Amino acid sequence: MLIQIQSGSQPIYQQIVEQIRFRILSAQLKAGDELPTIRGLAETLKVNPNTIARAYRELEHEGLVEKRRTTGTFVAETSGTLSRTRRRQILTPEIDKLVVLAGHLGADPAELDELIASRQQALQRKE
Repeated sequence: MLIQIQSGSQPIYQQIVEQIRFRILSAQLKAGDELPTIRGLAETLKVNPNTIARAYRELEHEGLVEKRRTTGTFVAETSGTLSRTRRRQILTPEIDKLVVLAGHLGADPAELDELIASRQQALQRKE
């Protein structure tokens, strides 16, 4: 699993959570798929295993993955069915970033709405 870690203000475990979450919600990872072991992913990314464990706990708390004793961590069967509240919790910080960036670039809300609709259609065609 390719995960890219960037130095910056965002903690490493959050970068891992966001990338795995995206792969699950975009169906790149499907229900029942096994995630890399904590130790294996830590070695690959050259980070402390506790960082990976924390990311996996966060994903488990969100209901996206499940730990199976002695067999590993797997994408949960119900990973595609998030509650409205949980979806908003996940989307709000991403939308905030987009709105701030759009404001800095001089895009008005109508242009942003149009771009989102356009991108959504393009992505749906790819499926």
